[in-house]
Amino acid sequence: MALPRPTWAVPALLAAFLAVGLVGAHNYLENFLQYRGFAPPREPAYVSVPGTLQRLTIPSPALGGRKQEVYVYLPSGYAEHPARRYPVMYLLHGFPGRPLAFVQTVQMGVVDDSLTALHRGQPMILVLPFGSTGTFTDKEWVNGVGPGNGWATFVSHDVVNAIDARYRTIRSRQGRAIAGLSEGGYGAIDIALHHPHEFSVVESWSGYERPDKIHSVFGPQLQLQAQNDPRLLLPRVASTLRRLHTYFWFYSGSSDPLRKQNVAFAAQLQHARVAHDYFDVRGGHNWALWRDEARAAYLTAASRLANA
Repeated sequence: MALPRPTWAVPALLAAFLAVGLVGAHNYLENFLQYRGFAPPREPAYVSVPGTLQRLTIPSPALGGRKQEVYVYLPSGYAEHPARRYPVMYLLHGFPGRPLAFVQTVQMGVVDDSLTALHRGQPMILVLPFGSTGTFTDKEWVNGVGPGNGWATFVSHDVVNAIDARYRTIRSRQGRAIAGLSEGGYGAIDIALHHPHEFSVVESWSGYERPDKIHSVFGPQLQLQAQNDPRLLLPRVASTLRRLHTYFWFYSGSSDPLRKQNVAFAAQLQHARVAHDYFDVRGGHNWALWRDEARAAYLTAASRLANA
C-alpha cells in the first residue's frame, strides 16, 4: 500500500518543477537569441586535424577570489609541436552573451583551423573569458563599483597571467590581440587604453565608445563613467600608443545606430596619429555581420602579431 504523501511534498515538488522550468526557459531563450538561424560549426574537408576547445575556471583576485569560466581554443597542431609558441587573441562577448558564441555562432575555431590548413594565417590560441556573473547581468568589462567587480583587471591581469602560465604563448604584448563584439568591442578598447603595455592589436566589431549610463556598474552618480570613456582616455595615452605601435581595427554596420560613435572615434585616432583602420560593412548590428567578418578579423590579428 502506498504511503500518504506528506502535506509539504506537493508545494515542494511544484516549486522544484517551476525552478527547472525557469532554468530551461532561460537556457532556451539564451540559445535562441544567440544561435537562431545558424547551422552548427562544421570543419571544411581539407582540415585534417581540428583544434581543441578547453574549459578552465580561473581564480581571480580582481573578482574577489571568484573562480571564473574561461574557454581556450588551441589551434590545430598545438600538441604535435611542443617547442612552438603561439600568439593569443582574446575575445570578449557582448551583452547579453556568453563566450561560446564565438565558437558556435561566429565560428572562430573553424576560421582558425581553416586558415591554418590553407597556410593563409599563422595559428593562434583563442581565449574566451566569461565577463559577467550571468548571461543577462551587465558588467561592461570595466572595473566597476563595489568589491569583486574588477572585470577589466580580470582580463588584463588574471586571465593573461593564467594563460601565459598554462600554455605555450608568446609572453609579451607583441603576441597579444584583444577583440570583442558589440559591448565586448567597447570592452576591448577600454581595456587596451587602460593597459597599453598588454596588447598590441585592438579590434572592435560593432562596438561603441560612449559608455552606457549603468548605475550598478559606474556608481550611483556615474562617478566611474568618465574613467571608462575611450573618448576621454585616448588623449591621455596617445603618445604611449604611438611609441608602442598599437594598432586599432574596427568596423560598424552601415545601418548600425552605433556607427556615428565609431566614425567619430576613427577621426579622433587620426588626429592623435594612432595607427588604425576603420570601415563600414553593409548591414546592421547582428551575428551574420560578425560571422562574415570573422576571417578578416582573424587575419588582421594574425598578420600583426609576433610569430614564434
